[in-house]
Amino acid sequence: MPKVFTSKTQKIGETGENIAIKFLVKHGFSILERNYTKKWGEIDIIGEKEDKIHFVEVKSVARGTLDDVIRETSDRFRPEENMHPWKIKRMSRTIQTYIISKKIPENKKWQVDLLVVYLDLKNKKAKIKVVENIIL
Repeated sequence: MPKVFTSKTQKIGETGENIAIKFLVKHGFSILERNYTKKWGEIDIIGEKEDKIHFVEVKSVARGTLDDVIRETSDRFRPEENMHPWKIKRMSRTIQTYIISKKIPENKKWQVDLLVVYLDLKNKKAKIKVVENIIL
């Protein structure tokens, strides 16, 4: 059953994930799963490129224009700072579950990436910042 997003924050997150999917596909990724969820955690996007699995966390921010969003977030906080230790621990456990449940070979390469999606909803624009190979 697909996930239903109801709050404004959830809808912004869903929009950001949709943009992230398009970005990844454009850059040669095959999308394996979206919103892989277990009771102990969730992985926003699981993709594959060049025989490596990428577990992707998406953080989305929307305020005013794209320039406003980027300026405000760089002045006040960076969305990537929302990767708290408990979030990383939950994500690690969920990745382990995915690898085991899908019978991924032990020698298969994988990494964790973060995509920060800056949304300008008014002008229907977005900018994406990629943080690759986060260490869990």
